[in-house]
Amino acid sequence: MTHLRKLTLDEIARRNYTEGTTRAYLRIIEDLARYFHRSPDQLGPEHLREYTAHLFRDRKLSDNSVNQIVGALRFFFRKVLKRPWDGDEMPYPKKKIHLPVIWSPEEVTSLIDAAPIAFYRTILMTLYGTGVRRAECAALKLTDIDSARMVVHVQEGKGGKDRDIVLSPNLYQELRAHYRRLTRKPAVWLFPGGRWHTADYPISDKVVWHACRESAKRAGVNKPLHPHTLRHCFATHLLEAGADLRTIQLLLGHSDLRETMIYIHLSKRHLGATASPLDALSLAAK
Repeated sequence: MTHLRKLTLDEIARRNYTEGTTRAYLRIIEDLARYFHRSPDQLGPEHLREYTAHLFRDRKLSDNSVNQIVGALRFFFRKVLKRPWDGDEMPYPKKKIHLPVIWSPEEVTSLIDAAPIAFYRTILMTLYGTGVRRAECAALKLTDIDSARMVVHVQEGKGGKDRDIVLSPNLYQELRAHYRRLTRKPAVWLFPGGRWHTADYPISDKVVWHACRESAKRAGVNKPLHPHTLRHCFATHLLEAGADLRTIQLLLGHSDLRETMIYIHLSKRHLGATASPLDALSLAAK
């Protein structure tokens, strides 16, 4: 391991970033070095300006993708190299808001039923039944399942925040069956890692992603799906069922209610409650 990589990992560890964020930051820094064929600590403002143009012009990346890259490089130069960061050298592009794809309850049912193995089925039910992020799902412990209070404890979620989520009776029964199916009963992790799920460490969030991908292939629903899709479905279906935004904000762990308000744009209940002005016109029959 190079000294620079170790410094980067140390700074990431100090902030308790997720495994996914760690991989993304390392990949982004490596891509920058590979593009210029130089160590990233030898690069300056002129390189950053050139690289930004390359991301848009040559790689055709979206504004949101470039925003993630800018954030990672800002972290590297400011926190790892301890250099001043001039936002004019590599500014954040204007972020576009894209509404996520939502699967209907019937489509989610077909997805869960299409899971190729029981382990994947339990992961899908956990994602949809709690709205947790994929890294949060992978890191769940047995002690996080509180059957006395019927809640799921999410410890050190995004931003290092804890939160509680309602535990569905259906999910609780599925988790009990999941535990019975495990060949070696885990002492800590709800979803143990290893080829046969007998390891003393948890699954990686890649396993959660594979569970979604393989099940989506078999479900036959012509919509994109990734783990975060089920989080969006959890929130949208709750809103359609009458839950208020503040409750959904707490369940999702959003720090700002504005993050949660996107689900108003996706809720059939809210969209259906609005009449089109066209319906108020008295048009002559043709």
